Amino acid sequence: MKHERLRRKPRLRPLAWALLVVGLPLGAWAVAPRDRDDAGSKAAFLEAYKVLMHPRCMNCHPAGDQPLQGDDSHVHAQNVKRGPDGKGLYALKCANCHQFTNLPGANMPPGNPNWHLPPAATPMVFQGLTPGELARQLKDPKKNGGKTLDDIIHHVTEDKLVLGGWDPGEGRTKPSLSHDEFARKMREWIEKGAAEPE
Repeated sequence: MKHERLRRKPRLRPLAWALLVVGLPLGAWAVAPRDRDDAGSKAAFLEAYKVLMHPRCMNCHPAGDQPLQGDDSHVHAQNVKRGPDGKGLYALKCANCHQFTNLPGANMPPGNPNWHLPPAATPMVFQGLTPGELARQLKDPKKNGGKTLDDIIHHVTEDKLVLGGWDPGEGRTKPSLSHDEFARKMREWIEKGAAEPE
């Protein structure tokens, strides 16, 4: 009997199983039920949504395979296409015109060392999506390039490509919220439960 107990495999307690089952799909991030604030989360996302729909964001998250440009979000000139890696197709690579920094002059190409659209496999379309549709897409690793919610916070707070939306070059408008306000609203949306607005 004593030897039989020694050979038994240790069992996970029900609470441990629950944490494992609930925690794995969420990645490293989870909100305890008592910390949820769906109304606050939705309100924060609706504020951030204004930025996500602004041309500085949406132009690189188009419904099709051609980037958009300008404050009116018209189709990019020169018949530029996304390409499989999001960095352009054939000779029309993004980096051919989009240099490391903004080029001087009104409406000249803005710059960034890593200028690109999302790759074709996960195009992360913003254009035409409702707040609820966009929130669901941002939360889905199969659609957002494998990002956890923590990765999304990092992306919107530190990625220089995102930060470039507030330094777009001469002749372009900036989003209605400051970058700090936008990042704060995205963090608030997530920390209060990443609820999906209607």
